Amino acid sequence: MAVGKTRGNKRSATTSYASTVTTVIFVALCVIGVWMLSSNSVTPPQITRASTRTASVTESNEQQPVFEDNPGKLPDDAIMSDESKDKNEGSAAEVAEKQRQGEGSRQETEQKSEEDNEGDKEKENSEKEKGQVMKEEYEKEQREQREEDEGTQGQDVLEQGKKQGHDLDSSNSEVVTFTDSTRDEQPTEHGFLKGVSQNETSSDDAKNQENGQQQQEDPSSGREENVQEDEQNTTTDENGRTQQNTDNGQQQAEQSTVPEEEDGQTNKKQQEEEEEKGTDAGGASSGSGESFPGGGNSVIPKESPESKKSWKTQATESKNEKQRQRDELDSGESKLDVKAWELCNTTAGPDYIPCLDNEEAIMKLRSRRHFEHRERHCPEDPPTCLAPLPEGYKESIKWPDSRDKIWYHNVPHTKLAEVKGHQNWVKVTGEFLTFPGGGTQFIHGALHYIDFLQQSLKRIGWGKHTRVILDVGCGVASFGGYLFERDVLAMSLAPKDEHEAQVQFALERRIPAISAVMGSQRLPFPSRVFDLIHCARCRVPWHNEGGLLLLELNRLLRPGGYFVWSATPVYQKLEEDVQIWKEMSSLTKSMCWDLVTINKDKLNGVGAAIFRKPVSNECYEKRQQQQPPMCKNDDDANAAWYVPLQACMHKVPINPVERGSKWPVDWPRRLQAPPYWLNSSQMGIYGKPAPQDFTTDYEHWKQVVSKVYMNELGISWSNVRNVMDMRAVYGGFAAALRDLQVWVMNVVNINSPDTLPIIYERGLFGIYHDWCESFSTYPRSYDLLHADHLFSKLKERCKLAPVMAEVDRIVRPGGKFIVRDESNIVREVETLLKSLNWDVHLTFSKNREGILSAQKGFWRPDATQASS
Repeated sequence: MAVGKTRGNKRSATTSYASTVTTVIFVALCVIGVWMLSSNSVTPPQITRASTRTASVTESNEQQPVFEDNPGKLPDDAIMSDESKDKNEGSAAEVAEKQRQGEGSRQETEQKSEEDNEGDKEKENSEKEKGQVMKEEYEKEQREQREEDEGTQGQDVLEQGKKQGHDLDSSNSEVVTFTDSTRDEQPTEHGFLKGVSQNETSSDDAKNQENGQQQQEDPSSGREENVQEDEQNTTTDENGRTQQNTDNGQQQAEQSTVPEEEDGQTNKKQQEEEEEKGTDAGGASSGSGESFPGGGNSVIPKESPESKKSWKTQATESKNEKQRQRDELDSGESKLDVKAWELCNTTAGPDYIPCLDNEEAIMKLRSRRHFEHRERHCPEDPPTCLAPLPEGYKESIKWPDSRDKIWYHNVPHTKLAEVKGHQNWVKVTGEFLTFPGGGTQFIHGALHYIDFLQQSLKRIGWGKHTRVILDVGCGVASFGGYLFERDVLAMSLAPKDEHEAQVQFALERRIPAISAVMGSQRLPFPSRVFDLIHCARCRVPWHNEGGLLLLELNRLLRPGGYFVWSATPVYQKLEEDVQIWKEMSSLTKSMCWDLVTINKDKLNGVGAAIFRKPVSNECYEKRQQQQPPMCKNDDDANAAWYVPLQACMHKVPINPVERGSKWPVDWPRRLQAPPYWLNSSQMGIYGKPAPQDFTTDYEHWKQVVSKVYMNELGISWSNVRNVMDMRAVYGGFAAALRDLQVWVMNVVNINSPDTLPIIYERGLFGIYHDWCESFSTYPRSYDLLHADHLFSKLKERCKLAPVMAEVDRIVRPGGKFIVRDESNIVREVETLLKSLNWDVHLTFSKNREGILSAQKGFWRPDATQASS
């Protein structure tokens, strides 16, 4: 800049001479001076950028990241101080003023020279050509010098970082934001990144970082994720644009300086392309060495758009799916005030289940013959009220002690104790409700009854051949509770009926159970998934209406699977029992079920009949009377969301590569083995061949759980028993928790790829659901909810506030919530949780992806309750 100014002063002095030759010479020198002025205005940004990068890294080495209470703020080392901003702004103003002065001198000089030099244009053009040659030589020299300076400075930065004890790579220039509202549960050094494997940074990432790639600002939250380098680049870009209109230096300015908006769009596009190219099914990104919380994967797995062509969804399979409101989320919804939350004013009180206690809809039913009043009838507008706590509620007793006793005030219902106390279902013992481990059919204990069934038919093979079962009419679920000791997972099912709170007892005991009834609609499970179905005096009229309900069990039972019926018609000789047994025998024979054995337990004085479903269609084809009839070929056996029951049977798959044609491998090998029917030609959810996609997903979640969830989220896993994965996909999250004493309810959303059969095939269980509606469970059912990329997909169909109210309803006080999603979605969820007085332990945001860990307290509107 000094050169241009000096030559401008000389030029002003020489204008007094009349010599035409001298004037021409100075015109040429003026042109060269203007060119040098433009060239110098372009060069400093590179130097400034490098020096700013050095300062930023040095500062970060001197100070560890600060965990802010407000997740909208960046760590201190990522925020430019006001003093440095003022200094940069002052420097920019000074440079701009000098440039304006130089431009003014140039214009004045050109005007005078045009008047004086009309007769000497040829000589002037000659001098300009010489100046252009000099310009190109000088430009080359300056460019080489800049490259050399940047390389030296970059090396100095790395060396300085290593001396400070940091493992610096090109990924350190990106913004990582930690927040921790509790402060007493801060993550260890580097938080999630500690102990997580990293890949080498690609050349594309390094290039983006050298260009000062900006973190994009999220308009919904007001968070500015810009580091010092980005602010300095903004000043530089403005200076560059000032010089772009100079005649001789325009080309160089365009090559060396990119306007701010264009530069941001280019870097954003490059980042999106790299993430798309580098993301595999396990979330590993070949285009980034930075580790997002997730055990070494920089990007959380996302569904491949192409995979939608290969997978059906429950919504498309179900013929009578309920139409849901698809209005877009109101932008102001996340600003819901704490005062807006109110307690639910319903007759169900603390036991409120919105879709089962919709009294208005139930009163309008034309018939209750098929228990329609016990089925789901969800409010058109999902409620945003909160279920109250029972008076005297305490934090639930831990497993396995909870199997034997629970706090009375947590489920203050005594009707079952009064009616079934003599059968050892449940008893009131002081401040506890106790469960002797019995039931109607096994009053001397469930374990003896379980062993009795195994002795009756050794091929059952608890915990190996038989892994996932359905217990219909489960009572208080003692059968399923004790099957854990045999490594068997039982889905216990019972209606919300006059047997007061039986499913709520089960869940409070930390045993899997859902509220459902076998009425007029299919149960929300796929076909051919349960290894065994059990009914111990469940009072279900299996023989009525052409066996309609038993045919639903046939749909759910795996070919070669067993139906265990332990009821009075099996072993008693009362007239009614004899008639029921006769009709059941005829029905099961016409269904081609094989009566394998009938055995009697002398200790309990009960008997059990065990039937087996056929593994081929041979029997169906030989029947003289086609009753029950075979289902039509276009009847989808997997359609289960609000689909009416049909009195027909589906054929058994006989193709060796079709699901149901073979029995799964024994447990526990089936947990990690891709199902035999997963075709390599079918694209998986994350874009790889389905078997490979399955395996990669399993490895991904094992790494996430072991390296992040176990240590970094402030969760005491010894207090966790009932877990729900709100968007399960392959069930990888549940599989990764196998070694813990937990069970996981895997939820597959009706508008997601129908992967629930895969979950059952690997020895886990789950259910179909639409999170735009309430879940069929009691309040305070689960210790932990996990939502991986659920809410960003859900926002397209329903509002988030009612979903957060539902999350608050089914999580116990003291329970946890883990959310992984897009950063803006995580922040919206965080706002809603804080309005519910949840304790947000930690949030992390990186590359537009975020993770949140929160804990529910005892707060309720109008009254704050504390654990005694």
